[in-house]
Formats: sequence, C-alpha cells, structure tokens
Amino acid sequence: MNYYYMNIIDLHDPQRVKRTPDEIEVLLSSGTFIQDEFIISTVELRLYNERVDEKLGNYSLITSFVETDKGSVEMIYDEGFRGEESLLRATAFLTSNLGISGLILRSIISLREKIT
Repeated sequence: MNYYYMNIIDLHDPQRVKRTPDEIEVLLSSGTFIQDEFIISTVELRLYNERVDEKLGNYSLITSFVETDKGSVEMIYDEGFRGEESLLRATAFLTSNLGISGLILRSIISLREKIT
C-alpha cells in the first residue's frame, strides 16, 4: 500500500488552530513507539487560549497532536472555561490514567480513514 504523508486537523473549524499554540506539553518524543504499522514520533497536548470572560476566565481549547511516519493529526482533547493551569492538569490526567495510548489510537484511526 502506498502512503502519502498527511497533515490532518480534525476539528469542525480548523482555523482555530492556525496559529502557534499558547503552550505545548510534550508527552512522547522518542520516535521509537510503534502502534500497528505506524511509528509514533511525537505526542503533544497543545493549548490555545481563545478568549477571556471577566467572571469565568480563559476559554481554552486543548488539542492532542500525534505525529507518525505516515502523517500527523491534531484533534480536540478538551475545551471550555477550565481555569488556570488547564494544560498541566490535562497532562497529569493523561499520564496518570494511561490516556496517551487512547490518544494515539484515536489519531491512528483518523489517519487510516484519510489514507485508505
């Protein structure tokens, strides 16, 4: 099967992530993790602060970004008024609850759908 490298932004409105993230937490960057036939090189959570409400604070969009040898996928992980340190809390939750493998699997499914 011939694969082309794909950059997928799996959001209803991809313009929301057409800028540099406000913060990035790297969850995996070794490049040696293999899931099915995909070599995973990077897994990140990315924070985009979209607006500020006087009472509720920052409205945050947190995305997952997974880069493989066949393409990358960025998709929504969480969004809303999550308060201060929302990216660090999301990272702690993922790493303490084996959520990284779920992120990788969701991303691979999305890549497979676009490739085949």
